[in-house]
Amino acid sequence: MCLVRDRAGQFTAAFDAVLAGAGIEAVKIPPRSPRANAYAERFVRTVRSEVTDRILIFGQHQLRTVLEEYAHHYNGRRPHRGQRLRPPRPDHPIADLSHKQIKRRPTLGGLINEYERAA
Repeated sequence: MCLVRDRAGQFTAAFDAVLAGAGIEAVKIPPRSPRANAYAERFVRTVRSEVTDRILIFGQHQLRTVLEEYAHHYNGRRPHRGQRLRPPRPDHPIADLSHKQIKRRPTLGGLINEYERAA
């Protein structure tokens, strides 16, 4: 397992040693290349603003569960501007738009709601 990180000053040699002790290799992005990790940076910013700033995490197990559920939402159901506000990997067929009722599906205990036309 590896952690891709930038060369910021808060990542000290002690930080790398802790990672190495846990069996995680720290891979540094090249100097002066802010876009080298752009997809990860965007995901971290989004998950922080939509989830971790709004929910109290009590332990590592809960954090892993919340992040796994959010990653499923982010990669499968959340609309993305680069996809013309369509999800990247929809896990359901496109709903029949002739029906007028909307169905709500709560995610993360209701923190996020997903909406679709009722079939």
